Amino acid sequence: MKRVVITGIGVIAPGAVGTPRFWSLLTCGRTATRGITLFDATAFRSRVAAEVDFDARTHGFSPADAERLDRTAQFALVSAREAIADSGIGSDARIDPLRCGVSLGSAIGCTTGLATQYAILSDCGSTWTVDHTRAGDYLYDYFVPSSLAAVVARDCGAQGPVGLISSGCTSGLDAIGHGADLIREGSADVIVAGGAEAPISPISMACFDRIRLTSPRNDDPATASRPFDRTRDGFVLGEGAAVVILEELQHARRRGARAYAELSGYAAHSSAHHMTGLRPGGQEMADTIRAALDEARLNPVDVDYINAHGAGTRHNDRHETHAFKTGLGEHARRIPVSSIKSMIGHALGAAGALDVAASALAIQHDTVPPTANLHEPDPTCDLDYTPLFAREQRTSTVLSVASGFGGLHSATVLTRPRLREAA
Repeated sequence: MKRVVITGIGVIAPGAVGTPRFWSLLTCGRTATRGITLFDATAFRSRVAAEVDFDARTHGFSPADAERLDRTAQFALVSAREAIADSGIGSDARIDPLRCGVSLGSAIGCTTGLATQYAILSDCGSTWTVDHTRAGDYLYDYFVPSSLAAVVARDCGAQGPVGLISSGCTSGLDAIGHGADLIREGSADVIVAGGAEAPISPISMACFDRIRLTSPRNDDPATASRPFDRTRDGFVLGEGAAVVILEELQHARRRGARAYAELSGYAAHSSAHHMTGLRPGGQEMADTIRAALDEARLNPVDVDYINAHGAGTRHNDRHETHAFKTGLGEHARRIPVSSIKSMIGHALGAAGALDVAASALAIQHDTVPPTANLHEPDPTCDLDYTPLFAREQRTSTVLSVASGFGGLHSATVLTRPRLREAA
């Protein structure tokens, strides 16, 4: 079977635009959660988010493109351009555009642009009416989520398979897993894969406020995201994007590319149980973990670090802890685990892609990022959740997991590129 490696990384994250700054933020344990500035959140229960300090004009966008492109699309393009430059495929004439594709993930797509258009088109009265003559020229781009993948493909000239996966909070990880599968089956040599999301808007905040899932720690926003802490009270909404260049191993070797990590295993399962609730015991996530390890031909004892979903809700963190114990057995107690959401918030469909980027960098630097704000561990979350400070250690195999509403669970296994002999 063909093998897949990561040869480029691009990141737009709260507090860190660009991959080097992203890794610095994570390893320093700095938090980017603040009071919301992108809109007036005075009326909301939760007024905390992890925003990206981003101005499209400073990233090569013309005034027309800055106006046309939704913030999510801007994030996707900038992170894809960084990943492409990092991998060197953009300047390599040997890259066949027909063998290069795009696989992006997003939970809600261009919701901010779409909500703006709805406000323009609707009279907001008791009978919803539309004056189509007031529609913006780019309403279609906001309306159809696949436009995100199409705009990246157009920007980089990818003429192979192009698509968008929207599976809630597992979207970014699923898009990367799907991209790897396209390479393994022989449909492409290179896939630009990842996730992008810009959900910090009134409609998104209202959604999570309504079901009381976001943290109301408005008086101390820097500590609002506290995965696995006894005092945690909800997740903090984030935004951003991460894109990785997936490449067939021999293809990467022929052009002398550097590989951050090999994507050795991927699996996705559903509990088919409840839209927001989770079955006790974490069996479905445990099954997903085992399936990903099986595809990688590895055992639980091979795992050096777990990049957790770690949203910071009471139920999810306990569920995830049970899943690690069930899926990995006694070795789970010897593996450092951490959640980068403690620093950059929960970027919904982009979260899994940001986790994969962090996992690949953990392998490159032999460093486990910390879980920030973990001062009072929950006794029911009794694994090594790497509180407060990064840890230097040999990191050759990383398990990264994601969970989403609807009972969706995904897992991927990243390994050091030379960990296994070539098939």
